[in-house]
Amino acid sequence: MGFLGGYEWLIIILVLLFLFGAKKIPGMARGIGQGIFEFRKAVDDGKKESEEEENEKEKEKEQ
Repeated sequence: MGFLGGYEWLIIILVLLFLFGAKKIPGMARGIGQGIFEFRKAVDDGKKESEEEENEKEKEKEQ
């Protein structure tokens, strides 16, 4: 099991074109991209919140 080569990607693209049509694929890709963007934003927000909570706990311990 390795990485996908050029022919494998070509077959995948052709199957997607056949299943969904050329007009629907850009909209689907846009939706997937927006979903990934929102997921990354949520992860970053969660990291920031946890770091802020850690900093607050450290400040309380110092006092």
